[in-house]
Amino acid sequence: MGLAANLVSISADGVEAPPSGDVQSPETYIGYRRAERFESSGRLVQDSRRIYSPPESPSLNQWGLSGSWNVGDESAVSQAASAKIVFRFHSRDLHMVLGPAKTGKPVRFKVRLDGTAPGDDCGVDSTPNGAGEVREPRLYQLIRQNGQVGDRTFEIEFLDPGVQAFSFTFG
Repeated sequence: MGLAANLVSISADGVEAPPSGDVQSPETYIGYRRAERFESSGRLVQDSRRIYSPPESPSLNQWGLSGSWNVGDESAVSQAASAKIVFRFHSRDLHMVLGPAKTGKPVRFKVRLDGTAPGDDCGVDSTPNGAGEVREPRLYQLIRQNGQVGDRTFEIEFLDPGVQAFSFTFG
């Protein structure tokens, strides 16, 4: 005996919401062991402090660093205030796995979507003006687009040093 498909209704918000039907960006790792599509000027330097310049016009699914970073095998750690990460993506949602400074001190951030505050397209972990704070190691929903999904450029600036950035996921 079969069950009718309309017996179950899925309802979830935030990070738990089912992915949109228009995800064209893959999970992307920031640590050098699994990093792909890195486009900052120069190469990704392993296990040492380096100042990076962001890609000027990243293509879809390309990303880069800006400012002072130390890139390890599984994550990158910002070495100074104003360090940034830029990613050109195509999906409704953009999430990042982030951790606070190793001292446990929270790290403030500001996100932008195509160069401006996200407004109504902010995620549950960012405000319409783009502000947020990394307080614990976890998945942060930074963008939840409400309108039509297209190729967009995401930028996150860390206002304090020490953030640990692990990966991007999309939904």
